[in-house]
Amino acid sequence: METTTTKPMTADEFSEWCSRPENAGKRVELVRGEIIEMPSAGEIHGTVCWWIGALLAMYVLKRGKGRATSNDTGVGVEEGPDTVRGPDLCFFDESRPLDQLNWKHSRQIPALVIEVVSPNDKPNKINQRIGDYLRRGIPLVWIVDPEDKTVGVHRKSELPRTLDENDQLTGENVLPDLTIPVVDLFKLPGV
Repeated sequence: METTTTKPMTADEFSEWCSRPENAGKRVELVRGEIIEMPSAGEIHGTVCWWIGALLAMYVLKRGKGRATSNDTGVGVEEGPDTVRGPDLCFFDESRPLDQLNWKHSRQIPALVIEVVSPNDKPNKINQRIGDYLRRGIPLVWIVDPEDKTVGVHRKSELPRTLDENDQLTGENVLPDLTIPVVDLFKLPGV
């Protein structure tokens, strides 16, 4: 019996594949050279992402520096074979004009990556993503769980911490002027 093997896709090939009309609207990531389709997120997930994005925007406006990305903006986290993750939100500590940003995935290392847990997220998959981010050198990762109303804080070479609604979420030494009460992540305006 003859077996065929396919060459792992590179990050650049993945970006080209994603831009094809027949792939428009697909939620995918590249994991060690293989395209992985992801289920679409639900209303709670999208709303919590939007709200955290708004809080980050207020933070950027207040300090006059930085930028956030959303909507599963691709971030290269591994090469050979390539992995391009699509975090729910990223925060970059520096400001850049739009014409200096990439139409493809980001090759820059964000200061902060935020993932919002969905009901279909499995613990092993979440841990794999956290490991990918930390190995890439992303200094701070938050895992926001709307169901439990908690935030897991992950840093390389440190034990993870879980914060609840009674705690303050900070940017620690990565973004020292960032402070958000955890309860505010789950409390929408006008409610």
